[in-house]
Amino acid sequence: MNSQAYADWSSEVLAQVESALEEWVPIDAPAGLGDAMRYGVLDGGKRLRALLVMAAAQAADAEQTPTGRDAALRAACAVELIHAYSLVHDDMPCMDNDVLRRGKPTVHVQFGEARAMLAGDALQALAFEVLTPDACSADLVMRAPIQARLCRLLARSAGQAGMAGGQAIDLASIGIALDEATLRDMHHRKTGALLRASVQMGAASAGIDESGPIWEAFTHYGDAMGLAFQVVDDILDATQPSDTLGKTAGKDADANKPTYVSLLGLAAARAEVDRLLKQAQDALSGSGLSPERTRALSALAERIVHRDH
Repeated sequence: MNSQAYADWSSEVLAQVESALEEWVPIDAPAGLGDAMRYGVLDGGKRLRALLVMAAAQAADAEQTPTGRDAALRAACAVELIHAYSLVHDDMPCMDNDVLRRGKPTVHVQFGEARAMLAGDALQALAFEVLTPDACSADLVMRAPIQARLCRLLARSAGQAGMAGGQAIDLASIGIALDEATLRDMHHRKTGALLRASVQMGAASAGIDESGPIWEAFTHYGDAMGLAFQVVDDILDATQPSDTLGKTAGKDADANKPTYVSLLGLAAARAEVDRLLKQAQDALSGSGLSPERTRALSALAERIVHRDH
């Protein structure tokens, strides 16, 4: 997929996702909660997880049916809601204590700590509400098994086995010299689990069997890209200024947190990114799907590792 084709595809997908989030994230939640929720999720971010859902859904042919398209869009929005909730909570003083996110004040700075905590809680709950719409038509009733699969995949990636568990390890590792295996496990959970689930949820939207070669290939791709994203994050945190990143640069080093750069060095961290990119592309090649079907996933892999913020 050349640059123009990717730009056209991603613009169309992002417009759909942004429109759906605008509709589904309520403004009328009580006591200003809706304002904080919308501030935390709308008009910002790369929407990488949503793009991964939609690229995997496209590769798996979810777009061929109205129910598949609906499931993919809801999955894309749900992972963005979970990601947004995690950022709201991670930025709070009891966690990473950050004041800048996506180039603007973090939610707790803008709305106060209590409302930020509640906004994160509400965004997390909303993700599962989005995945389980009212059964207002026969099509939606027929989608119940897919809804259950999507909820299971998202819950596992966000809970103790995934994102929350990884954050717990991260907070417990400040000032501790981790080996590479432990650091890799932390990042597979904290960052990688939701990225892997994004790809899997795209496949699940199309009804792809979890024991088949496509599911296995997408899982390997998601694992590689999840870890690559974090290694690139560590590299950017060490090499880019805050105004480029849209968040506070160098905060991991300042907090004495272990990173791939602090453990391996900059050159070795970059070599690891190249290895993970090849692993992801090899997984797509082994899926049995044509390069045309997987071109969006392939293009996303390149952009994950070559981004500058």
